[in-house]
Amino acid sequence: MKIAVFSSKSYDREFLNEANNRHRNELTYFETKLTETTAPLAEGFPVVVAFVNDILDAAVLEHLKAGGTRLIALRSAGFNHVDLKGAERLGLTVVRVPAYSPDGVAEHTVALILALNRKIHRAYNRVREGNFSLEGLIGFTLRDRTAGIVGTGKIGLAVAKILSGFGCRILAYDVAPNPSCQEFGTEYVTLPELFSKSDIISLHCPLTPDTRHLIDKESISGMKTGVMLINTSRGALVDTTAVIGALKSGKLGHLGLDVYEEEGDLFFENLSEEIIRDDEFMRLLTFPNVLITGHQAFLTHEALRAIASTTLDNIAAFAEGRASGNELRASDLTG
Repeated sequence: MKIAVFSSKSYDREFLNEANNRHRNELTYFETKLTETTAPLAEGFPVVVAFVNDILDAAVLEHLKAGGTRLIALRSAGFNHVDLKGAERLGLTVVRVPAYSPDGVAEHTVALILALNRKIHRAYNRVREGNFSLEGLIGFTLRDRTAGIVGTGKIGLAVAKILSGFGCRILAYDVAPNPSCQEFGTEYVTLPELFSKSDIISLHCPLTPDTRHLIDKESISGMKTGVMLINTSRGALVDTTAVIGALKSGKLGHLGLDVYEEEGDLFFENLSEEIIRDDEFMRLLTFPNVLITGHQAFLTHEALRAIASTTLDNIAAFAEGRASGNELRASDLTG
């Protein structure tokens, strides 16, 4: 099949080409992000492959439908950037990659925790400058600390297991508790209780209308002073304005982000020669107790191989007129 791949980087091309050896599709790569302006590039392609920051709103979907697209294959698990109701109305099928390398994302989450706690990023810069002072680099021992995991699917479960191995007490919140978490002593509590008792809070829930700005001024007020907050899930779970206020007041002691609510115009691109005009993002970078990575938690060989393989398997199932099991419907939207 003729497939248009948007937001493609060298690593996407490498692993998709490798996976395509089994399928023999005609892959055309576009480095540009899918938007209403770039949607005409997909004309004549029955399949469009999109990533997390591609725009798939009603206007873009109309363009794709008019150009002959019948399938939108997301090479991601999240789908909050897709107008599923619009896709259903237009008769467009949408598929996703529901799970890929949860251990990789979990390990990156814990790497942020360790780096923030032991000030690794600051120590690295000091040593490069010949500054071997230890002032301001004091951390804390993870053993016997309380870690709160919000969302205990595959990634949240993996994070809970790793932190349990460090000797942390694990609290969790999920609308559907995971029995696998409870097997090693995880205690499910209400969200307010998790916020009030946790030394470290890590977010691993999907973005829905109900979870948007889950971390806001009110929820932060119920947290311990000096709490560490980590988000490797979806940027809009966190109200950036509220978090900046909490950092300034000292309520938040550490902040680790791999996602950001306005990342669409920033992440996955080299902007080192440009002026970044997002004032809130730039404000975050001024805090010594903030560590931000550019949506790279998923970026492992294993994950990229799994994403490419599942994406092309989803397309093959569609071409053969059968369900892959990874189809999305408007009813999947909650909240």
